[in-house]
Order: sequence, then structure tokens, then C-alpha cells
Amino acid sequence: MTTPTPLDGPTRDFLKALASETRQQILMLFVGGRGLTVGEIAAACGLGQSTASEQLAILRRGGLLTSTRDGKLVRYRADPTAINARITDLQVYLTCCCPPASADTHGS
Repeated sequence: MTTPTPLDGPTRDFLKALASETRQQILMLFVGGRGLTVGEIAAACGLGQSTASEQLAILRRGGLLTSTRDGKLVRYRADPTAINARITDLQVYLTCCCPPASADTHGS
């Protein structure tokens, strides 16, 4: 049996970003590919702008969001490509660590 290597930094950051209910709530605002500013996110979640900015930074570091400048504003969007890559990394790690049981091991 091979020993799995520890999760890499991007995957650890991805899990950390998802570990907060506030960040999960923020992430759901991006359903449908919406692009939102810090102010819009803060208002939608009932957060101060500085708190929203901190949470967005963690989500960006975790690879869940991207940002683009739109004049003086920064718009955030979900990053499906990076999210799928982190999910794949996590799936590979978990499959190595805890492979699925075969059909014969269930006792039926």
C-alpha cells in the first residue's frame, strides 16, 4: 500500500476556504456566474466591507474566486476551472488514502 503524500498547499487552502459558513454563504452568491463587488457581497451577507474583503481574500487564496478590475471596482467571480482542479486533487488524495470498498467486501 502506498502512503499518500500530504495535501498540497492549494488544496489545503481550498479546504480552509470552505471551512467557514460565512465563506460558504458568500460563495453561493456567485451562482450563475455573477460578478460581484465587495460592497454588493457585504450588503447581501450583512457584513462590513472589511470583513467581506478578508473573506474574499481567503476564497481567492483557496482558488474558489477570481477577481478583475472594472474601473475603480473589483469584481469577483467563481473560478470553476480552479474549483474542479482542487476537487480532483482532493478526490485523488482521498481515493489513495481511503479507497472505495469493492462490491465483495460488503458481505453480500
